[in-house]
Amino acid sequence: MEILRTFDLLENLKTYPPKDDILARRSRGKWIKYSIDQYYDISHCVAYGLLAMGFKPGTKVITITNNRPEWNFMDMGINLARMIHIPVYSTLSHDDYLHIFTHSDAELIVVGTPTLYKRVAPVAAEIDRDIKFLMMDDSDEVMSLAQLYALGRENRERFAPVVEENKKTISPDECASIVYTSGTTGLPKGVMLSHRNMMFDSHGHAMRQTKNYSHRMVSFLPLCHMYERTMNYEYQELAISTYYAESLATIASDLKDCHADGFCAVPRVLEMMYGKLEEAGKKLSGFKRKIYDAAWNYANTFDNENTGWFYLQKQKLFDKLVYSKWRENLGGHEMLVVSGGSSIQAKIVRCFNAAKLYIFEGYGLTETSPVIAVNSPADRYNVIGTVGKAMDGTELSFAEDGEILTRGPHVMLGYYKNPEATKEMIDADGWLHTGDIGFLQDGKFLKITDRKKEIFKLSSGKYIAPQVLETLLRESPYIENAFVFGSNEKFASAIILPAYAKVREYAESLGEKIEQKEKLLENQKVISLLNAEVAAVNAKVAAHENLKKPHFVFDEWTPENGMLSQTLKPKRRNLLKRYEKVIVETFGNDR
Repeated sequence: MEILRTFDLLENLKTYPPKDDILARRSRGKWIKYSIDQYYDISHCVAYGLLAMGFKPGTKVITITNNRPEWNFMDMGINLARMIHIPVYSTLSHDDYLHIFTHSDAELIVVGTPTLYKRVAPVAAEIDRDIKFLMMDDSDEVMSLAQLYALGRENRERFAPVVEENKKTISPDECASIVYTSGTTGLPKGVMLSHRNMMFDSHGHAMRQTKNYSHRMVSFLPLCHMYERTMNYEYQELAISTYYAESLATIASDLKDCHADGFCAVPRVLEMMYGKLEEAGKKLSGFKRKIYDAAWNYANTFDNENTGWFYLQKQKLFDKLVYSKWRENLGGHEMLVVSGGSSIQAKIVRCFNAAKLYIFEGYGLTETSPVIAVNSPADRYNVIGTVGKAMDGTELSFAEDGEILTRGPHVMLGYYKNPEATKEMIDADGWLHTGDIGFLQDGKFLKITDRKKEIFKLSSGKYIAPQVLETLLRESPYIENAFVFGSNEKFASAIILPAYAKVREYAESLGEKIEQKEKLLENQKVISLLNAEVAAVNAKVAAHENLKKPHFVFDEWTPENGMLSQTLKPKRRNLLKRYEKVIVETFGNDR
């Protein structure tokens, strides 16, 4: 069947054989599973319940929760009731919540847990508008989801005809969701997405998927992020089971426990997994260490386009001795991993691909529902360093300065209550201006080089692309993260977060016993090591891109403290403010 509205996914699922785990959630070590029939029924009961509460078509409903099947029940129920779903991160600041609650005109907020309720209820109380609350967990404070289901069941006969009529009359072009961008600058903007936007996009990458009804995917990236959300819709279209991880700390055990066939990730998560695999080899000795090192070196330079017999025989050998053990720790299956949100280091893609944990990189924006381009398992191309080909049915073009432009059914309806920003983003000819710079490699594979708004100019007139330099810095095992700055200055510099465990290990290998974290950065040998890592990056780039006077600091950058976006990208405005004194001192005598 043709899937044009979100809830068409439910009807589509009913065409598959019965399945008892279309959605599953791990809680206290046990999987709580929901069948296709349960998903269908509960979603309808949510719709009946919302209507019985008196909410009207067009009502804005906010959800704030970690990933769990109840998110899906709300997502479908809200749209079946002809209402608009506004999924929001559970880690935002007070000011961001206040802005979203106020700007969205939401009448109902659905939270996952009592902890979240205690966090956001006082914010909602500041708004001069009646906002009701629901809680997914059982609650004595507010109405629970179980009570909403019961209310829906009680009112099934009354509201089932309304919902059935909605199914017939809701246009694919009606707004189904408003998604507030996490953004690295300014207040979040509300991206209005239609049913068609999201279903066109999810169907587009579903056609590039090779997994099917018999497979399971683990989900841990927030569902309020469009990347994970439309991957979730893709899984539903193909009846792939979605298993929600218990937490970020349990991802490996969750993958292993449910014998997963893949997952979605942002590069930072894959960088951490890569680091653990690297460390595992260093714990070995003798012949085992030699074998591991050989397999590791092969993986890091793996060429997935090399089909030579001897080359592939080496892969088979290393797979038997090393890579298969990696997979055993993740459930034993070959995997399909999608990476997005920012660029990923090529060596990580090569390493995972060698181990049959195939990484396919894609690219998009919330405003494009979100995928613009992605490498394709079904079409058997995975061009490392690119984000693949543009989605079928879309158009891709480039402005004179290299900015990527896209046009098609995936382009948003516009920004909620912000026509000026919409006009800035989408021109009169319907082209959406992504703000990213790129080009087509070999005339067909999209390669992203940087964010247009983040590129800055030195006082010499030369341009610096900070993302490129930051990615190169993070390739060092001794560097956890970095922020490059220097707009209108004589040179570029960087705030660098050293990888504490690796730096301490290095110091100890030299016989330096340093207990206090901060004291490590007073050790000349450690500073020499870190400077050498920066010098290695400088050797790879143009002279004007060389980083001078880097500042090393053990600090914490997280979405919670505002230093990173929800997709773990540096929030430049906040970082500039936080390190203002350091930045001034960096250029003090050179201005």
